[in-house]
Amino acid sequence: MPRYVEPLFRPPSEARSLIFQITLGCSRNRCTFCGMYKGKLFRLKPLEEVLSEIAAVPAGYRTSVERVFLADGDALVYPFAGLVAILDCLGDTFPRLTRVGAYASPAALEEKSAAELQNLREKKLRILYLGLESGDDDTLASIDKGATSEGIAEQALKARGAGIKISVTAILGLAGREGSLRHARATAEWVNRVNPEYFSLLTLFYRHNNDFIRTLRQCSRGELLREARELVSVLNPSRTILRSNHVSNFLNLAGSYPKDRERLIADVDSAIERAKLFPGYLDEVPSYIEEYY
Repeated sequence: MPRYVEPLFRPPSEARSLIFQITLGCSRNRCTFCGMYKGKLFRLKPLEEVLSEIAAVPAGYRTSVERVFLADGDALVYPFAGLVAILDCLGDTFPRLTRVGAYASPAALEEKSAAELQNLREKKLRILYLGLESGDDDTLASIDKGATSEGIAEQALKARGAGIKISVTAILGLAGREGSLRHARATAEWVNRVNPEYFSLLTLFYRHNNDFIRTLRQCSRGELLREARELVSVLNPSRTILRSNHVSNFLNLAGSYPKDRERLIADVDSAIERAKLFPGYLDEVPSYIEEYY
């Protein structure tokens, strides 16, 4: 069975997936807003060790595995030949396997050619989770993302062209008060251009990133709601599912574009009106306790 090195993270949609850590930590681990892997040194898990963990799954359990998630923070950075061997082993071991997912950085996507991505897709790598964070280049520079919005779009479109679904995340509050609406508009415009299959919103929270948060004039709840309102008012992709079901959010949104666009705008407006019933609520800066995450 898999041997995990904590902390271990996965997207909400991978809750029922069997997880194998093929990398430990994040290959970049320099984004100033992100504390997920700050306590881990990045390394590739040796291929023989990964294949051994797959082979150790009891035979009686194998037929119940339909989805696998490859961790840690940037599993796509694993060398192509190794990924092929891992995916082949997963396909041979789990007869009912339908989908493999993984986190992917823009740099890892850039390292893989379109033909290589198509090959991986044929071996059931069907979805990649990509942290856009913001469609605004000033915001991306401020968090040391190491990529531009144009560069991330290019890599996301390459993956989609290879038949791999893309799930993109962005973070409310990431640009602080001064950049809030600019960040919202640019992010929505990016999604409109790329049309990822899935788009998820998180809200900036504390996790080993206090130094970065101290550089911001943090958004109040009212400002975060206005940021979300600006984003959904510009957002109009041709076929994208929106979710904001991460534990960091106090505003939960769910819908499909384009059919739910007007309803999602109305949902944000309704949330703002309800919040006005509680004096002072909209003026408060949310406080997220690190231990929750």
